[in-house]
Amino acid sequence: MLNNDPIITLIESFHELNPNLVEELPAEPNALEFMRRVGQNQPFVVRQAAKQWGAVAKWNASYLRRVLHGKKVRVATTPNGNADAVVASADGTLMFAEPHETEEDFGAFLDYVQQDPGHSSSRNVKYAQPQNDSLRTEYSALFGDVPPDIAFASEGLDQEPDAVNFWLGNDRSTTSLHKDNYENIYVQIRGQKIFTLLAPVEMPCVNETKLPFGRYRPSGGDEQALEAYLNAEGEPMPVPIWDPEQPEERTTAYSSHARPLRVTVNEGDMLYLPAMWYHKVSQGNGAEGFSCSVNYWYDMNFGGSFWSSNAFLRDVMNTKAQEVPYPRLELSSDD
Repeated sequence: MLNNDPIITLIESFHELNPNLVEELPAEPNALEFMRRVGQNQPFVVRQAAKQWGAVAKWNASYLRRVLHGKKVRVATTPNGNADAVVASADGTLMFAEPHETEEDFGAFLDYVQQDPGHSSSRNVKYAQPQNDSLRTEYSALFGDVPPDIAFASEGLDQEPDAVNFWLGNDRSTTSLHKDNYENIYVQIRGQKIFTLLAPVEMPCVNETKLPFGRYRPSGGDEQALEAYLNAEGEPMPVPIWDPEQPEERTTAYSSHARPLRVTVNEGDMLYLPAMWYHKVSQGNGAEGFSCSVNYWYDMNFGGSFWSSNAFLRDVMNTKAQEVPYPRLELSSDD
């Protein structure tokens, strides 16, 4: 269908030329096959690719408590499970709110997570989500249970992982729509992760808006009553404010043209999430009432045209947002 908007043409031509699902591979790719996927910037999932990992065999609640006994870990806490998310302040101002962070004994944290599902929505949600190479630092006692890298990715990209991260929470935790400048290999150890994905070319659909930073903090001296407060410092950051799960809210003129892909990653499954893909993530609990996963971040290649093309699209959208709409003038002809 022809139209006069090149942005719509761009999005629709991408959809016509690319799969409308996340492809399942029968086995892990070799380095060459992986780099073909990287070149296409297309996600894939390999079912049960990690079934032989020590983590998949051993990481039950009893094992985690024993290995991490007495360990203090950083815990992200929010009222609704929406850490690092767009929230509205009391006066309706939107902000990008980071969670309240504390240090807790790992055993006590895991007890809370396991007991949390089914509780009142007034109960705060806790999530271990440090994204600073946590499996090789804070949770290093567990690192021997996973490969030090993903062999096909390290060989193909000719680099080691920039970070290996550990995640643990329950089905009340969600990660809001965002993107990363990394080639991401994601492996589910316990429970499920449900990914909603949007390609980089769908940037015009997600309504990226510069928002100030905020953080959840205890309110009125009550450590359990958390409220999001604006931070006075820090530059506003562009974040998506459109949610593909609530498609009629905070839309742009292009949101209706988005075609989100959805994939569920189960225990032992491996997902390749290409650089710059938008993703929203929810969780399902395993048999013991928690969800646990690891991911390997490989730095993306900023050479070539991919990064520059994405930056150009963002600049085009920013320019369009600043345009002042004028009514169309109708010129009457003289009789």
